[in-house]
Amino acid sequence: MSISELACIYSALILNDNEVMVMEDKINDLIKAAGVNVEPLWPGLFAKALNDINIASLICNLGVGRPAPAAGGAAPAGGAAPASTAAPAEEKKEETKKEESKESDDDMGFGLFD
Repeated sequence: MSISELACIYSALILNDNEVMVMEDKINDLIKAAGVNVEPLWPGLFAKALNDINIASLICNLGVGRPAPAAGGAAPAGGAAPASTAAPAEEKKEETKKEESKESDDDMGFGLFD
């Protein structure tokens, strides 16, 4: 994340905390007061992006209602699969990896710990 983005994010949070509507000129005022150099396009982008967003609700609901991402990667687009169907697929993947590693060790004629 760039300094410009962070400055706009913090400005938007400050404005929201003070119950001031997030607008481009308000963001620019805060950034100038902080003495930060920001690319001119960022305040306008943030103001437009947050125009119809309830920032307080967004902050309070971060991560609520979504399943935690799986350790192996992102969840499918349709949502998380039930645990009963996901577990066998993972076991099959692990078994094939183990079988492949055994075969490659056998091909060389020795094992790593023999």
